[in-house]
Parts: sequence; C-alpha cells; structure tokens
Amino acid sequence: MPNHECVIIANPEGNAWGFASSIYEDLSARDKKFKLNELHVKKFRDGETKVRIEDNIRRANCFFIHDSSLHPDEWKTQLLFANHAMKFSSANEIVDVLPYHKFLRQDRKDESRVGVNAKAVADMIGLYADRVLTIDAHFEQIQGFYDIPVDNLYSSITLSEYLKEKHSELLENVVVMSPDVGGTTRARGFANRLGVKDIVIGYKHRPKAGELSDDYKIVGEVAGKDVLLIDDIVDSGSTLITAAKTAKENGAKEVYSYCTHGIFSEGAREKMSEELDLVIVSDSIPQLPYPSIEILPLAKLFAESIYRTNEGESLSDLFR
Repeated sequence: MPNHECVIIANPEGNAWGFASSIYEDLSARDKKFKLNELHVKKFRDGETKVRIEDNIRRANCFFIHDSSLHPDEWKTQLLFANHAMKFSSANEIVDVLPYHKFLRQDRKDESRVGVNAKAVADMIGLYADRVLTIDAHFEQIQGFYDIPVDNLYSSITLSEYLKEKHSELLENVVVMSPDVGGTTRARGFANRLGVKDIVIGYKHRPKAGELSDDYKIVGEVAGKDVLLIDDIVDSGSTLITAAKTAKENGAKEVYSYCTHGIFSEGAREKMSEELDLVIVSDSIPQLPYPSIEILPLAKLFAESIYRTNEGESLSDLFR
C-alpha cells in the first residue's frame, strides 16, 4: 500500500469539501504523493443520481470523504455509486471515510418484522469498498457487521487537547458523566484520556425514541462538582437536557457537554444552550456557527489516520 499514490476524493459542491481540503493540506505538506480529486454529483430530472470522478485514479489508494450532512437516503445512494465508480475506475484500494456513519442506531431487531439496517448498510458498503474509517461509532461491535476491516477512531484524544488549550479551568473540578448506561464505556474512555478519576452514570427509561419518562436517576456523586456530559450523538438533545437538570438538582455546579455527532433536530440548539453552560460538538457533521456552541475540528486526526493507513502504520498506537 505505501508505494501507491494516495487520492483524497470529495464532492466540491458538498459540505464535506472543506473537511477534505483540510485533510489534504495536512497530508500534502508531509508527502507530495497525496492528491486531491473531485467527485461530481449530477441529478437527472426524475431524481436519479450519477457520480463521476474528475481525474484518473487508476492503481491509486482512494480515500472518499463522505458528506455527513446529506439526507440519510441520499448519503446511502451517493456512497454506493461513489464506491462503484472508484471500483470501475481501477482504484487500487477504496477506503470510505465516514466522519458520521449513518444508520448505526439501527443495530438490532428491536421489534417484529424489521431489518437490522446497520447490517444492510455494511453489506452495501462491503460490495466495493476495501476498508471503512469512521469515528466514535454508535456501538463498539461495528466491526462485526462488516466483512471488510473497519477502523473506529476516538475523538477523546482531540477533545483532551482542545480542553487543555481552551478550557483548562474546566478540568480542575470535573466529573465525567454518561447520560445513559449504554455510554458507560465511552465515558470511561474519555475520563481516562482527560485524566479524570471519577465517572457518574445516568439511568433513564425511554418509552420510545426521542422521549424520556420522569424516572431519571444519577449513579455517583456530582454535588459540588462540575459535570462533563459525554455522548456520541445529539439529536433532539432531550437526554442531555434531562441529565443536566438532574445533575444540578443533585448539587452540580456547572454542566458541560461534548457530543461527537451533532444532528441537532429542530430546536435542539436553543434548548441545549439554555440548559447547559457549554456545549461542544465536533465537525463530523458540518456545523454552522451558533452562540454558546463550540465546534471541535477533527480534520487533523483524520489526516493522521489516513496517513498511517496509507503507509501501513499502526492506528492503535495513535490512541495509546
């Protein structure tokens, strides 16, 4: 793999182009074999999609930087056609770089007569791609859904550097909190990276997606502490808002949150800004500036990971 030209591919008219360009600038400064290529998306009058890669990629290692802001169905369609185009353009290796891997919340058969759509998408990607590179996947067992290698990066390394540089005072009296039991391992990983000894866990009962009951409890001590809520996805923000309110009712001083993937359904930004003292979200999904919400850039981490992947170096060493 190290002997092949490496091409970063993205749609110049999509929201991932700036992200891809930042990755390319970092990589090209290290080695001139890294190139930037354009993937153009055309729509027919009836809505059909066609993609075309601008420049030659024959025998190149191709890293397709996908646009996480697309509607999920369009995201899936463009990903399939981009992989097919790279395959039939004789790419040496195809790596899908998915800053936000959609459909991972559908990772189980939770009711009768439904499919496991995370598995269906994994099968679709595996038809033409050789590897997937993503970050803070919704569930750790993502590798088991694929028949090709999957590298799941951790944004905790970037968040740690960001907080130490921008908000060092936040780390002086903080406890890391998972807003639900399912995020306990994630919270512990972030706490270890931040050098925080204690974590606390929220417990919730969810009647259905997007709703919480009044039965929300915290396991652990938050009184007199600042609380850093850690989650992978923020959609409606209802879980984080409930966790923040409950933490303050239990004596917490200030409550902050970091979520990797900011979906922010309608009204979520406003509600979270009112209830939390600071909201940090990564740019795995392109974000517009918003008061009291800080954006954590991930391009540098992805650039390093792409470099290591292309050069055959270890990714796990990056997170030790």
